[in-house]
Amino acid sequence: MLAAGTTLELSIIKDNLDLSPSALSKQVAALVDAGYVKQERLGTDSRRVWLSLTRQGLKAYRGHVAALQEIVAATAVPPVQGSAAQA
Repeated sequence: MLAAGTTLELSIIKDNLDLSPSALSKQVAALVDAGYVKQERLGTDSRRVWLSLTRQGLKAYRGHVAALQEIVAATAVPPVQGSAAQA
């Protein structure tokens, strides 16, 4: 969600990932500590936490996706020719 180049409120991410607050907090803390995510409180409501991906985080994310794509490409099963599976 953060790779789309947006800043998102933590509660939106929590709702979409269906994680407990403690599990999400632990994961966010690890990403912040690694320098992949920036966490801040914006505006007058200090209870709202906003997250955004850092440049380092975007680079790491893209590298991870590329590695996964290579794994999938290397293990992809070629389509069976001449079978009903092609229909």
